[in-house]
Amino acid sequence: MKVRNLNHVALHVADVEASVAFYRDTMKLPQMDRPAFDFPGAWFRLGESQELHLIGDRDAPVHSHHRGGHLALEVDSLDQWESQLDAHGAKRMQRKTRPDGALQTFVQDPDGHWIELCVLSNLPDSSANEA
Repeated sequence: MKVRNLNHVALHVADVEASVAFYRDTMKLPQMDRPAFDFPGAWFRLGESQELHLIGDRDAPVHSHHRGGHLALEVDSLDQWESQLDAHGAKRMQRKTRPDGALQTFVQDPDGHWIELCVLSNLPDSSANEA
């Protein structure tokens, strides 16, 4: 018995259309077909096999913090991503280098959910992961 993979992350959002625009246009995530649930939402592809599920009609406060509850995405170029985020007027933090050498920035979605974008290529063992 074992866990095979992370399948999806779900975020509760107040305005599905605003969130779709953010994740599609600012975050460049490919939108996926979504089953005909009886509540609003949208699905996006995250990397090769994971998904982001947006669930609409949020009316409670979001409790997200860059050091606490957040979603982290490994990206290819933090320079390009920071330019993309800035071009879309996204609220983000200044780039930092983690103690292990990874580069990171955090961006906030329309509901206040924090998303970490990180580049791991600076890590000592990252060459073993590149093929």
